[in-house]
Amino acid sequence: MMMPISGKGCRIAIAGCALSVLGGASLHTAAVADAPAAAVPRLYTPDTDPLFSQPYIDIDEWRGTPVRHRYVHGGFKGTDTRFSFYFPAKAQYQGRFFQHITPIPDNENFAPKMPVGEYNKIGFSIDSGAYFVETNGGGHLDLGKSGAPGGDSSITAYKANAAVAAYSRIVALKIYGGKRPYGYAYGGSGGGYRTIGSIENTHGVWDGVVPYVIGSTMAIPNMFTVRMQAMRILKDKFPQIIDAVEPGGSGNPYAGLTREESDALREVTRMGFPPQSWFGYKSMGVHGFAALYGGVLMADPGYFKDFWIKPGYLGHDHPVRFEKARMQFETGVASPITGLEAAKLGLNTDASTEVNRGGVDNAFKAPQGAAATRIVAVRLTGSPPKVDFVGGDLFIHSGKLAGQRLTLARIVGDIAVFGVVDDSLVAQLAAGDKVSVDNSNFLAMESYHRHQVPSADFKVWDQFRTADGKPVYPQRPMLLGPLFVRATAGSLQTGKFEGKMIVVASLWDREAMPWQADWYRRRVEANLGTQADQHFRLYYTDHALHGDEMEQEKESPNRIVTYQGMLQQALRDLSAWVEKGIVPPASTQYRTDDGQLVVPPTATKRLGIQPVVTLAVDGARRADILSGQAVTFTAKIESPPGSGFVVGASWDFDGNGQFKVGPPVAKGVRSLSLKVTHLFTKSGTYFVALKGVSQRQGNATTPYARLYNLDRVRVVVK
Repeated sequence: MMMPISGKGCRIAIAGCALSVLGGASLHTAAVADAPAAAVPRLYTPDTDPLFSQPYIDIDEWRGTPVRHRYVHGGFKGTDTRFSFYFPAKAQYQGRFFQHITPIPDNENFAPKMPVGEYNKIGFSIDSGAYFVETNGGGHLDLGKSGAPGGDSSITAYKANAAVAAYSRIVALKIYGGKRPYGYAYGGSGGGYRTIGSIENTHGVWDGVVPYVIGSTMAIPNMFTVRMQAMRILKDKFPQIIDAVEPGGSGNPYAGLTREESDALREVTRMGFPPQSWFGYKSMGVHGFAALYGGVLMADPGYFKDFWIKPGYLGHDHPVRFEKARMQFETGVASPITGLEAAKLGLNTDASTEVNRGGVDNAFKAPQGAAATRIVAVRLTGSPPKVDFVGGDLFIHSGKLAGQRLTLARIVGDIAVFGVVDDSLVAQLAAGDKVSVDNSNFLAMESYHRHQVPSADFKVWDQFRTADGKPVYPQRPMLLGPLFVRATAGSLQTGKFEGKMIVVASLWDREAMPWQADWYRRRVEANLGTQADQHFRLYYTDHALHGDEMEQEKESPNRIVTYQGMLQQALRDLSAWVEKGIVPPASTQYRTDDGQLVVPPTATKRLGIQPVVTLAVDGARRADILSGQAVTFTAKIESPPGSGFVVGASWDFDGNGQFKVGPPVAKGVRSLSLKVTHLFTKSGTYFVALKGVSQRQGNATTPYARLYNLDRVRVVVK
């Protein structure tokens, strides 16, 4: 029988996220370095906040999917904050909750839409003896519009989530009785900022957190700008660069590059971009920069003029580099294009990626309602010249929007597809309006990071400093990274927090360069000193990218594994650490090398919790053979000390990402050696992969906390 639940809150102002610099931070008074800790609001306790004094419940019912649970939905009166709680049956409850924090304030009903299995947050939480908490973070944020001027960014950064976490305990105690539930938050990317901000700025709310794929205070927009520069300059050379860093390649990605191309590749590599991740160059797009661009324009409008006219900026010093890339095309609007029309045309309307989400596989899925009528593109009266258009602007010169600017994601023939824009503005475009297509600002952004040199602890910027530590290039009046982070997290990362923390990061991360998790670890160690090991762990996942959804893994399954299992195991390790004092395995061991992270080749030296897979073909990384010839693969799958048992191995001999599961692995195996002979009958180049999986308890059937890794070798058949 269900007990009725009631409770009590006030109106909040929505403001700020990683994608808007207006989260209450003054662009003219913000310091160019991290603010002193005393200036950061500390130790927020939602119990005494009048904004969240009137919670309410509007749904309380049992549901059967993805597993049986009691669903409770509600919010706080007078506010836009909403929440969903997913409670297990009493027999499954073990006195804790897991709370996911999204990259931006969004929606409290994501979890039920996730597929059943390893990615399902409700199923995993209940399997772990926890109830699951999700919120809308204080209210959905429209990325096409700036944050509310004068708003309190701490509301969406951590206060709304903290208030929900605190109230969930009241509800849980009414349902289950017993003691105060332990609480653990986790979030990735922008959600990683918000997770760290949450634990660093509150008291008594969460007992521990797992931030994952995290950035530093200097990530935005710099991690995107340096990548955009490389994407444009190296576009035609990526095939040979990728081949060089693949198994059995030359190992020299600079071979055959011009001076400009070599400089671009060296710059992005020293800034931390993992060279192995260039395999996705055709589809990775500009990612989060699509939403960040407007904020940079607002914060530093003078840069986009200075770039082309002042010494020390590439646009002035080397204009010839942009002659074939710059577009300034005068034209007009022939007709606006709606979401429904774009779907019929097969247009990709995703602002952040070049994956064709509007292609033949999805074109039949016609958008409905407001999405169908929303203006997503315009047909122009003329076709712009063909250049490497990574992004740009549509400047309007007549009509209702005269004098306005709208961001463009791409040009397809005579069609200009919008990026992140204000829909209410786009709706006012009309046929006959005079416009111009201009990518000058996007080209200027490609080297913006050179003019954002931070403090000496950011070693990847050493390439832009002289021998005496001074910047090589002119510097802008302020560093934008801290502004974005403060708007997102409510403060800058200090490394000071109550409770325990496990950070999960990816060695192939293209968006949050891997060195940034190490940067935060150093802040924690500076704060906690010799006590750091009692409160903090950092686990890296090899062969993993940035995204935490199934689609990311599918991008290249022969190369990539998911870090979902590591994230889940980190949450379980965190709860055991807090509740029972069970010390988790040691952090991943690594060294930094000019922007890159290098891990030891064996599990016993690498440590962490991910299994290590090593594969050889005829004793090497490459074999060149004739058709009809057999080769022998030798391999080892090994779990680091204390991390669990090997529970599976699968092979991809064709290199197409279709893995075939091998024979069952005996129980209790921590290290598995394999030897397989395979015959190749067709000519071609094959990247043969072996994928290994481990699980802490050695459970080969559970979908949860399964940790993957793989290795690949090259077989060339003539």
